[in-house]
Amino acid sequence: MATEQTFVIVGAGLAGAKAAQTLREEGFEGGVTLIGAEPERPYERPPLSKGYLLGKEERAAIHVHDEGWYRDNSVELLPGQTVTGLDRGRHEVELQDGRRIGYGKLLIATGSSPRRLDVPGADLEGVHYLRTVGDSERLREALRGGDRSVVVVGAGWIGLETAAAAREYDCEVTVVEPRPVPLEAALGPEMGAFFAGVHRRHGTDLRLGTGVTGFAGEGRVEAVVTDAGDEIRADMVIVGVGVRPDDELARRAGLPVDNGILVDEALRTDDPDVYAAGDVANAFNPLYGERIRVEHWANALNGGPAAARSMLGREVVYDRAPYFFTDQYDVGMEFSGWFAPGGYDEVVVRGDLEGQGFHAFWLCGGRVVAGMHVNRWDEGITPVQELIRDGSPVDRARLADPSVPFPDLTKA
Repeated sequence: MATEQTFVIVGAGLAGAKAAQTLREEGFEGGVTLIGAEPERPYERPPLSKGYLLGKEERAAIHVHDEGWYRDNSVELLPGQTVTGLDRGRHEVELQDGRRIGYGKLLIATGSSPRRLDVPGADLEGVHYLRTVGDSERLREALRGGDRSVVVVGAGWIGLETAAAAREYDCEVTVVEPRPVPLEAALGPEMGAFFAGVHRRHGTDLRLGTGVTGFAGEGRVEAVVTDAGDEIRADMVIVGVGVRPDDELARRAGLPVDNGILVDEALRTDDPDVYAAGDVANAFNPLYGERIRVEHWANALNGGPAAARSMLGREVVYDRAPYFFTDQYDVGMEFSGWFAPGGYDEVVVRGDLEGQGFHAFWLCGGRVVAGMHVNRWDEGITPVQELIRDGSPVDRARLADPSVPFPDLTKA
């Protein structure tokens, strides 16, 4: 059985690495062991579909800490190790090589994995998924040189960002998406239509309302078969149809799991010595009064430290409004907030939609529940977050008027 001075973090991504950093910054002097399934030291994932994929960022720039940080801060980093079992009674985790490591407190930050398409030809060479740095490097090598026919399956964030990258490599790109607009689940139809226009202006062929029934080819993918009966020529395919939380370790250990590991506002499971953060955590968010599982960078960046402080016995209420960002062509966007499908009444635009410089706000009951900006870096996302947290009703006309300062929007 472990002593109370040993904290183990399962999952060496951004959430796990920032949790380890916070434990040391908060003065924890006990043992810290950080276990990761990938052979890499912890790195950030957004560049994998943006700057790193485009060759604009060096490999060293994606890592959370430099190589000597773990040694210098007495953090035992175990890369390339999968945790195969969790014995909560004995306070131990078991590694794939049979080793057992004891813990006083345990943080599960195992993230998520891409959903796989179960269609004929899914195992053909040339069908790519994007999650790891190795995936990004293989994809970059395949795109480099351009003059290739690329079919992207799925018009979510990964799908659209990789489609934009492929166009920048001068490839011919077709995006196949079963929903009527891109990003419908994340942004709704109004702003989904805006991103459809962005991609069409840059020469991407969008096949919306269209599903994929299979991939064709002899050993290597040559075409994508759609439910419309079309065969779209493809030298390569990128599949981006969402992710699923890597919660199997918790499930097998008997922890409550439902679309991720269930945790409270302090990121605690129902086991007082086990916590969860990042993509894998389905956390109660007091700001919205319900559980939300967030799959984006900022949740790992902020959730890991929050979980670390909670493990140390600090008073923690993790109630941040979800945040994410994207870069596609000449569009830089930041979004903050949350709404369930159909969970808003209208979208109010403030600024120049056609000129790609605006804010958009999702309203429910006259209150701002989410918002984003496109290329409005002078004001950015902070005013959006302040309106969400304020929770006061806003005047729709004043919200849409760029001449009304943001601080005045909640004044009577």
